[in-house]
Amino acid sequence: MLTIDQILQIDRDHLWHPYASALTPPPVLPVVSAEGVRLRLADGRELIDGVSSWWSVIHGYNHPVLNAAATEQLSKMSHVMFGGLTHEPAARLARTLVDITPAALTRVFFSDSGSVAVEVAIKMALQYWLGQGRAEKHKLLALKTGYHGDTFMTMAVSDPDDGMHTLFNQILPKNLFADTPACRFGEAFEERHIASIKTLIEQHCGELAAVILEPIAQAYGGMNFYAPEYLRRVRALCDEHDVLLIADEIATGFGRTGELFACNHAGISPDIMCVGKALTGGYITLAATLCSERVAAIISHGAQGAFMHGPTFMANPLACAIGNASLGLLLSQPWQRNVQRIEAQLRDGLEAARALPAVRDVRALGAIGVIELKRPVTPDVQAGLIERGVWLRPFGRLVYTMPPYVMDAADVQTLTGAMVAAVAAIPN
Repeated sequence: MLTIDQILQIDRDHLWHPYASALTPPPVLPVVSAEGVRLRLADGRELIDGVSSWWSVIHGYNHPVLNAAATEQLSKMSHVMFGGLTHEPAARLARTLVDITPAALTRVFFSDSGSVAVEVAIKMALQYWLGQGRAEKHKLLALKTGYHGDTFMTMAVSDPDDGMHTLFNQILPKNLFADTPACRFGEAFEERHIASIKTLIEQHCGELAAVILEPIAQAYGGMNFYAPEYLRRVRALCDEHDVLLIADEIATGFGRTGELFACNHAGISPDIMCVGKALTGGYITLAATLCSERVAAIISHGAQGAFMHGPTFMANPLACAIGNASLGLLLSQPWQRNVQRIEAQLRDGLEAARALPAVRDVRALGAIGVIELKRPVTPDVQAGLIERGVWLRPFGRLVYTMPPYVMDAADVQTLTGAMVAAVAAIPN
């Protein structure tokens, strides 16, 4: 057993954390266990996890149903390649995903992370047009303040101006970007709200393979919530101008916005959809890219006769078994009522921040609550949250929460109170 001091020393000497310097990293907190919605630290403190370990732990930690599913599957096989082989956990999970996602999505391609699922989606869109001899349709149209991942092509469709990957702009493939949707969720939609993306689709449809967007709620790019009518209009424009629509539901899928999938707010079906994060309840990495029968057929009838992708850990049996248990748990419970309760509490609890001098906006949708600041978040804000018993991961100008769906009213109240207090402590 390593002591806490040994763990921290090895961490300083050898570990490289996400979005951090290897030489001068920010402080880290050693976690020794987790239960329900709480992280237990080595010094005995407990923190309410208000960010669901980057939006994935929707059922809380150490859940007996998910533990049992993992244990049972481990006794059979933890992994087997998916090339030329298949197994029950993958078949069951694929059937469930087809049943619960928008109706047109009938084919499921498993992968091992959200970024890879989006890479797969982009590759599907490109191979779809190559399969028809339409190599000129190779560009993508995305939204400003969008975020789709950290791999090469996902960086190329994330915000090119203010996103975290602007360093790579000169070497990334060049795509098109429409203005951030200005039609806020719950407010009236106007024709001007669609003007930017409409113009780009009309002018570039001959070279556009697909539009890719996060439906209804942009996540890591800015936590923006936009009107369902915008999504409906984009779907219609894609149909009219022969362009595919890719919905990145990595963050929004499995109930986060108050609908099982954010596309359901608009009643539309994309041609390709990506899911991940909450798919296994945060237990083990797994993602999936779903597509329509038409997309699958054209790719399969193309010159290659196959979709040219194959992750080693694709459809990992252990991950699929836990995914089945996680979706079973979600669908057997009043998840929507829980999310609606959390949304109401987030709105009420965060409203006090609106009048604070450092705050630009306060908003909530489903189990997502946001305090947007006028200036970038400083380390003091996160330190203030920890002092108040809450773990969040603020970024940019955003102090946000995406709590587990099982968080009770008292903990949500503690969470929102800590957020408001930490922001109130920002010097004028």
